[in-house]
Amino acid sequence: MKKHIFNPGPAILPQEAVANTIEAIQDFQGTGISILSISHRSKEFQSVMDETTALFKELLHIPEGYAVIFLGGGASTQFFSVPYNLLKQKAAYLDTDTWSSQAIKEAKLFGEVVVVASSKEDGYKYIPKDYIIPADADYFHITTNNTIAGTEILTDLDSPVPLIADMSSDIFSRPLKVEKYGLFYGGAQKNIGPAGVTFVVIREDLLGKTGRDLPTMVDYRTHISKGSLFNTPPVVCIYTMLQTLKWIKSQGGVEEMEKRSIAKSKLIYEEIDRNKMFVGTVKKEDRSRMNACFVMAEEYKDLEKEFLDFASSKGMVGIKGHRSVGGFRASLYIGLPIESVQALVDCMREFEAMH
Repeated sequence: MKKHIFNPGPAILPQEAVANTIEAIQDFQGTGISILSISHRSKEFQSVMDETTALFKELLHIPEGYAVIFLGGGASTQFFSVPYNLLKQKAAYLDTDTWSSQAIKEAKLFGEVVVVASSKEDGYKYIPKDYIIPADADYFHITTNNTIAGTEILTDLDSPVPLIADMSSDIFSRPLKVEKYGLFYGGAQKNIGPAGVTFVVIREDLLGKTGRDLPTMVDYRTHISKGSLFNTPPVVCIYTMLQTLKWIKSQGGVEEMEKRSIAKSKLIYEEIDRNKMFVGTVKKEDRSRMNACFVMAEEYKDLEKEFLDFASSKGMVGIKGHRSVGGFRASLYIGLPIESVQALVDCMREFEAMH
């Protein structure tokens, strides 16, 4: 049976990227050495790092003055690394889900934090609007896609202070106006690689202004100066990221990824709205293209487990909602083909016909 992988992360990757990684694990670039054992100081891996960085910049049209670094520790490490490097006195945050709340918690260790708006009291069912960003804040932090709630900020916001964004789960799914951001970061395991590598893109002129001493490993300047090779990087993860970036380019780039993301999300949301057994959980104007969240309609609540079992029998993997909210979640990351989304829609229609 074909499996349709809707896991929220680690997520499905292009088969080409997986196959190329398997080949490199067996023999990296004809060296006779597995990439699992290659030295990160070797010229062969240096070429991987250089190409990955260059392709990251090319595909996102990152201008001069920005550095791209690859780190370990996941996006959660950036929750404290960002304020460590950038927060002098006060930072502004938009609270849109569990992960933004975690970032807010960490930032409070370094200075005053102003939460400009929050949708927490309404279960994070929408993206707050009409808030004021303090002009004296050191930066304004947002989470662009909210994997648990199923909301997404689909535009590049205007901000009077440096805009910082956690883009873990929607990076490369749409073009960016990079110059609007002071820094953006994310774990790779949703759209562009396996778990284990984190990207940080930062405008270099923002660094070194807090007046505090920084631990070596937390200081972004350490990793910029060493080309992400100050310590041993997540070698295999970066190699798989490179293969995924090559695939994105071969498919038509970020612009094509956006077209596909729009088509996939349109397909699943139209079925959620049509099918009498299911209900979407967030305001339509803020629906995520990456994570479609829905629940059983009230009169069918007792059929939730039956639907999960039925979907599993049809090859659907990972559609159970986050443990904190329940229901269902179909993650539509860029490696997921639209044929899998159609298979889920067909499954929902069949279940409706049964009842």
